[in-house]
Amino acid sequence: MPPLLIAAAPVLTAATVPAAGPVRLAPDVVEVPARWFDWFLGAPLQSVAAVAVGVVVLALARWLITRAVRSVVQGGARVRRGARRLLVSARVGSAAAESDQLVVARRVQRAETMGSVLRSSAAFLVAVGVLTAIANINDWDLGPVLASAGVVGVALGFGAQTLVKDFLAGIFMLVEDQYGVGDVVDLGEASGTVEAVGLRVTQVRDLSGTLWYVRNGEILRVGNKTQGWSRALVELRVGPDQDVEHVAGLIRAAAASIVGDETVGPMLLDEPEVTSFEDLTGESVMIRTLVKTAPSKQWEVQRELRSRIRATLVAEGVALALPRREVLVERDVAPAGEPSASDASAGGTPRTGARQDQSSTG
Repeated sequence: MPPLLIAAAPVLTAATVPAAGPVRLAPDVVEVPARWFDWFLGAPLQSVAAVAVGVVVLALARWLITRAVRSVVQGGARVRRGARRLLVSARVGSAAAESDQLVVARRVQRAETMGSVLRSSAAFLVAVGVLTAIANINDWDLGPVLASAGVVGVALGFGAQTLVKDFLAGIFMLVEDQYGVGDVVDLGEASGTVEAVGLRVTQVRDLSGTLWYVRNGEILRVGNKTQGWSRALVELRVGPDQDVEHVAGLIRAAAASIVGDETVGPMLLDEPEVTSFEDLTGESVMIRTLVKTAPSKQWEVQRELRSRIRATLVAEGVALALPRREVLVERDVAPAGEPSASDASAGGTPRTGARQDQSSTG
């Protein structure tokens, strides 16, 4: 039997195995992610960062504006309480309590309107800043856009100049606090109580109930009759043959009687003042009564003053001067013995006399 031949397997050793070198990837596999990463770190990331900064700035600005508005609305409570204590010491506590709601409404509306304007302005400024930063980061050419915007702005400026004028006038009116809700104002052709104040239109309701919408840009003058304090004014005339100082004393006593009144007394801010000889004619002498009152309370005080003054004068037998009108009639006078034209036509007798005076009392 022939012997079996077994071939020995070769033994791999460190000497026979070639050394393994570093693993090398394809160039595209390495360069593409690197380029994308570098690109992301460039304009995109910077744009995202600009937007994020703009959002943070806008949120911070809106928070500050909202807090300022809230402090104006709520923080005025301390001032109102101090003012109320002062008014109570001056016998105007109930009048202040009645007008407090109007004061609060006026303050709230003014603060909220200004807050809305400031928030809109902040959003516009932040948006312009963010867009400008993004354009600079991405090297956008804004020249054509700005030129087109300039043309559009000029066109809108000519077409909407009255609208811009109304808004600007409304902003300055609110900043200067010329009038507010509840005030009685005279705006020229429209007079009455202010019911709403906006940036473009002011709503005023007159005594007949008509609601007027007045554009702020068309208001050239404002007469506020109830801002801060008001004044009751009562004027009357007596005959020149009356004892003016005695009559003034009677009126002064009647005016002083309303100080202790439970209804009208708290509306007064000062003692009544009576002055005589404010006007002097051959027919009458004017006596004037002035009283400083709480805002919008002058009409109630005037009515009460007139009532008490009339009762006092009637009790003392003092008559007021009546308005008088003199009418002068001139007629032609015919020569003696000849009838005038009117008498001849009427067949009457001639009349003498150059003129005839007629007077009537109204």
